[in-house]
Amino acid sequence: MTHWRKGCLKLPKTNTIGNLALSGYNDIFRNTAAEMSGERVEQIPLSDLYPPEFHPFQVNDDDAMTRLVDNVKLYGVLEPGLVRPREDGGYELLCGNRRKRACEIAGIPTLPIIVRDLDDDSAAIAMVDSNLQQREKILLSEKAWAYRVKMEALNHKGIKGGIHSVEVLAEQAGESRNQIFRLIRLTELVIALLDKVDAKQLAFNPAVELSYLSQIEQSAVAASMDKYEVKPSLSQAQLLKKMNQDGKLTLNEIDRILSEEKKPPKDKVGATMRFRKYFPPDYTAKQMETIIVKLLKDWRESML
Repeated sequence: MTHWRKGCLKLPKTNTIGNLALSGYNDIFRNTAAEMSGERVEQIPLSDLYPPEFHPFQVNDDDAMTRLVDNVKLYGVLEPGLVRPREDGGYELLCGNRRKRACEIAGIPTLPIIVRDLDDDSAAIAMVDSNLQQREKILLSEKAWAYRVKMEALNHKGIKGGIHSVEVLAEQAGESRNQIFRLIRLTELVIALLDKVDAKQLAFNPAVELSYLSQIEQSAVAASMDKYEVKPSLSQAQLLKKMNQDGKLTLNEIDRILSEEKKPPKDKVGATMRFRKYFPPDYTAKQMETIIVKLLKDWRESML
């Protein structure tokens, strides 16, 4: 599995100014038969292909990869990848890293490639747009880093007409400006929390609030989540953020807040409280519910 990590992002500024950002992926990665008439698709050895220094998208040996490998074995690679030459030799594989991995598994030594000279920002835009369009499934963390990479590249390139990069990105991605900014906030999370977002162990809205905490505080949140097996609610995340802004947040406070038992819905409380007299006084509603559910399961099994 190829996995990226926060802190690897390096997008050097260039002096290139133009309207490429307004056109997006199609101007960078022309791949229809008519547009490719002036370009040659080459078969390049896999050993000469290198992933970008920073790649927002994971390459996993999962079910989707298995399907891709099966297709490659049957039909070959139908869509060429896109590379640019490296100063140290070989090529930087901007688009086609999953196809390359599929060829490795299938035992195919080469990959069909279009070679193109691209500056750093154009390369970043091509990499992001092609993956967003072609991948079956995009994790929130991948989308967040992809949007950040593209917006920084658009800022570096410069956009004419007073249009802001976020407006271009919002139009091309079909997202609101606010949602773009909120998604990019996820790139401020420590890996432990960002992985929980992808695993659906941390909801999107609380994750955005937690992104404003320091890395030490975020790590403490992740540790408390594991310790108490809890998911921070939006209200808890907002409280942690406010305490951070007020300079009152400590590691002990993080642990205390996340250790608090969330109140179940009122109807569940009422149903459980009707059986309070059958339990010790110090039993919580959750403990009572657990025992009641177990007893009901045992009863149902005895009736079968």
